[in-house]
Amino acid sequence: MLEIAKSISFVEGRDIRLETGLLAPQAGGSVLIQSGDTAVLVTATRSPGREGMDFLPLLVDYEERLYAAGRIPGGFLRREGRPPEKVTLTSRLIDRPLRPLFPQWLRDDIQVIATTLSMDEQVPPDVLAVTGASVAVLLAQIPFQGPMAAVRVGLVGDDFIINPTYKEIEEGDLDLVVAGSPDGVVMVEAGANQLPEQDVIEAIEFGYEAVQTLIAAQQELMEELGITLVVEEPPVVDNTLENFIGDRAVDKIKAVLSQFTLDKKGRDTLLDEIRDTEIIAAIAELPEDDPLRVAAEGQAVPNTFKKLTKKLMRRQIIEDGVRVDGRKLDEVRPVSAQVGILPPRVHGCGLFQRGLTQVLSIATLGTPGDAQELDDLHPEGEKRYLHHYNFPPFSVGETKPMRSPGRREIGHGALAERALVPVLPPKEEFPYVLRVVSEVLSSNGSTSMGSVCGSTLALMDAGVPIIKPVSGAAMGLIKDGDEVRVLTDIQGIEDFLGDMDFKVAGTDTGITALQMDMKITGLSMEVIERAIQQARPARLHILEKMLSAIDKPRANLSAYAPRLLTIKIDPDLIGLVIGPGGKTIKGITEQTGAKVDIEDDGTVIISSTDGEKATQAKKIIEGMTRKVSEGDVFVGQVVRIITIGAFVEILPGKEGMIHISQLAEGRVGKVEDEVAVGDEVVVKVREIDSRGRINLTRLGIHPEQAAAARAAAAQG
Repeated sequence: MLEIAKSISFVEGRDIRLETGLLAPQAGGSVLIQSGDTAVLVTATRSPGREGMDFLPLLVDYEERLYAAGRIPGGFLRREGRPPEKVTLTSRLIDRPLRPLFPQWLRDDIQVIATTLSMDEQVPPDVLAVTGASVAVLLAQIPFQGPMAAVRVGLVGDDFIINPTYKEIEEGDLDLVVAGSPDGVVMVEAGANQLPEQDVIEAIEFGYEAVQTLIAAQQELMEELGITLVVEEPPVVDNTLENFIGDRAVDKIKAVLSQFTLDKKGRDTLLDEIRDTEIIAAIAELPEDDPLRVAAEGQAVPNTFKKLTKKLMRRQIIEDGVRVDGRKLDEVRPVSAQVGILPPRVHGCGLFQRGLTQVLSIATLGTPGDAQELDDLHPEGEKRYLHHYNFPPFSVGETKPMRSPGRREIGHGALAERALVPVLPPKEEFPYVLRVVSEVLSSNGSTSMGSVCGSTLALMDAGVPIIKPVSGAAMGLIKDGDEVRVLTDIQGIEDFLGDMDFKVAGTDTGITALQMDMKITGLSMEVIERAIQQARPARLHILEKMLSAIDKPRANLSAYAPRLLTIKIDPDLIGLVIGPGGKTIKGITEQTGAKVDIEDDGTVIISSTDGEKATQAKKIIEGMTRKVSEGDVFVGQVVRIITIGAFVEILPGKEGMIHISQLAEGRVGKVEDEVAVGDEVVVKVREIDSRGRINLTRLGIHPEQAAAARAAAAQG
């Protein structure tokens, strides 16, 4: 392919450069997309479809190589292993705006691989990979309703900026990714610091304007390469089976969809019964060589029946404004919330239920040493708030093997995590590491937003002083031509049969997280604004129900949660507390049972479920790091005796020696004649030698000095 490069400039952000024709020549299409020193190679390859495939087998993989930042991986093998969470989330970020732009009839295997080859730790590679995926697909001449592009929008002060740096993201109040096609916005992902709805809407619009610049650049690039957008004719579909099912089942399906008192299980049972008795049984009576029977082999009947059900449900919402459970378009399902339902061994728990969706969230308070270390390309070194989301098969009444978390579980967990981060107390005020696990016990739509609500309840039940409680709701969409209906609090069937899943989380002040996925090729800003504004009263209604269970964080932590004490020491004394090979700090832990974490700035955090043990460890470290001066008087304890003197612990962890000549007036024959191990003695610092050793004396101590030392010792 012809080598060619194109640069796109943004006034508000960094330039983006596209280079094609040099790398990966055997891939269907490849592009190197670069901004600053961050460069991502994106390839797209198409293979012939497999027999019997009834969906688009699109596989999107994002790969990080630590050489991109000049680093060698840790571990025994010294090579990249299991992908970090951020890598999985980036793979999802690329997939979500890409997938709806492929024709629905396409069944070929398509793989998109994005590999970060260089990274300057200023420019995030994820949005570059999203845009690069569109370019690679176009170059591979795969049928695609693009181009598609993505940008990140930050908010620094009062100004929106395009593709902010990591530092600008961290210091700003918004981290928004907008992806779009010529038809409109196709994906939104955001974390925000309680921003008002209107500010978020303006940010999305600002981002989509930049997206159109990138779309135009891709179109120009294709023209320069002489590549036209591939338009393949969809395969001819035989509607015989669809007409057969429609003639026998339309009225019966409509009747089921209009029985608003049915729950999910009851509705599914009746629909399955119609399919089996009216369709499958009738087809089974046909001769084996009948064309209709041949057309009904495999999954043809279930898939066609679902397609018809989807069409009828959508028509009912568009024409009648009524949903399958009888709710109005902006109505929320019944909501309930409880806290403290588990034994007190767990630090906090919350049970949230909305309709048939039920989530149990459990909060655990940990020590700073429990923070998750991150070994990836991104500058964030650790996480102190972790949210893990589990979706067992029984939650939807199914059986299947239990495996490690998949992309969906990781994605939903990250969204709920992002929604709570803006309301967590600062580390300086609440140094705990927090982990919340959300167990989905029953699923019928919007379990991620159920996890947000459950997490809020669990954190407040655990006594975590969150700034404000957070709730969330999932919005849906039914679009038929110019007719558009926005649905509040979608349930499972509306998610499956609808055109949009738009999750909105936030406080009564504003939004903390957004995630919008489309099944159509784009959405106008008008509809997006309607969805965001319609979500607010739903969120507030849900929040009111949550606050009826617990209206503020508990005043006290669980009795089983660790107690943390924080002190500050001179950073130059960190080595003294740690000791050679960690000997000293290990000794403190063995002596007191408390855990000690020391940060580079000299902050020492001591943790223990027993407050007295934590206090004991604190006194030891304070004693070790307290500066002692000549002339200071202490009440100490004799800890050991040698021939020439006695060692006295004057402060926890700090000892000095009284030479035999300083034990008493006059000559002392043996040290044991004056003191014994365990004796309490009043001593004065005589000198501190060049090696930092403390020499003590019992001589020349004024009675007032001795009395003050005894009073200080009595106060601890």
